[in-house]
Amino acid sequence: MQIALIGCGAIGSALLELVKDDADLQIAAIVVPGGSREAAHAVAQRLAPGAQVLETVPAAGIDLVVEAAGHAAIAQHVLPALQRGLPCIVASVGALAAPGLAEQLEAAARAGNTQVQLIAGAIGGIDALAAARIGGLETVRYTGRKPPQAWKGTPAEQRCDLDSLAAETVIFEGTAREAAAQFPKNANVAATVSLAGLGLDRTMVRLIADPAVRENLHQVEAAGAFGSFELSMRNQPLAANPKTSALTVFSAVRALRGQVAPLVI
Repeated sequence: MQIALIGCGAIGSALLELVKDDADLQIAAIVVPGGSREAAHAVAQRLAPGAQVLETVPAAGIDLVVEAAGHAAIAQHVLPALQRGLPCIVASVGALAAPGLAEQLEAAARAGNTQVQLIAGAIGGIDALAAARIGGLETVRYTGRKPPQAWKGTPAEQRCDLDSLAAETVIFEGTAREAAAQFPKNANVAATVSLAGLGLDRTMVRLIADPAVRENLHQVEAAGAFGSFELSMRNQPLAANPKTSALTVFSAVRALRGQVAPLVI
């Protein structure tokens, strides 16, 4: 399978490292902005020597597109690829909090007679949550707890002094749509949980900066006619980017391997 990878940052580079020896998965193109091409070339030489480094998804020779570049890449690269009939895997699920974007992705996939897959990323239980929606889902709450440094560069810096935080502090409480808009690099999990369950406006989110933790902690609580469940996860942050759980990369690799594996679960 010939793959175009959009993005070559922390997530993209880690993904390349994990699939470099997969004979059935060939990274044919790495798509990055012009200013990032030199750095991407260096990564490609080491991890994907057969890949072209380009600014757009190639017009031919690609079987699958994988997005690992951030929210802007959805409109710039994923939508056109879907319209051309290329299946896509999307990691930046938080982008779908933007009004109308989920509908645009669906319409583009229909137009291209193909499919876009949103990976579960750093959270588990998405299959159970989606099934619970069918059986009757009434409430969903997601709580994300991370070390203070993971909230650097976000609105949390205006709400507390992250460098001297002595106790856990709630930095956000509201809907999943609001969380994804205010914390786009931290709230992919909130968006994923909401899209699998009650939607962006009915899923409640609490985000916490906690100096007592070193991992990224995720908790989902759901209840309804199906029954109820609670899921707690303690994820190691990605070494190159503490805002992201390493499990996000593993989730993307799992989705990739699922495209070629003879048995998938």
